[in-house]
Amino acid sequence: MVLQRVSLVTIGAVNLPELRAFYQSLGWEETEISSDQYAVFKTAGVLFSLFPIEELAKDAGVDFTNSGDGFRPVTLAINVDQPEQVDTTIEEIRAAGARILREPSNAFWGGRTAYFADPENNLWEVAWNPSAVFDDRGAMISF
Repeated sequence: MVLQRVSLVTIGAVNLPELRAFYQSLGWEETEISSDQYAVFKTAGVLFSLFPIEELAKDAGVDFTNSGDGFRPVTLAINVDQPEQVDTTIEEIRAAGARILREPSNAFWGGRTAYFADPENNLWEVAWNPSAVFDDRGAMISF
């Protein structure tokens, strides 16, 4: 059986210093693993890392041909504890220079949600889900 676990999410960065600076401007703390060529941020659930996209492609044994300007078919999410935190979180993210794709609004499923793109068009959702359950570290364990 394969362990049912996601422990690390890595985004291939077109411009690592710029993308790293964006996440630092959100107030995110890096780990001691970070270096000039690799950034690793602590989150409540998984480690979140940035690695030069060419090096990531080489490591995976694939050719990199995407310019990084278009939508990548993956979204990441920051789930918050209260509905009003969607709005305040989006304002902090806007102040850090992100492009807001969808302003905070109530969702048909009873929550509240918004979307933004980081400087390299990686899509993030900020969401409040009324049925979400978090552990003592703040990792979402069910919804």
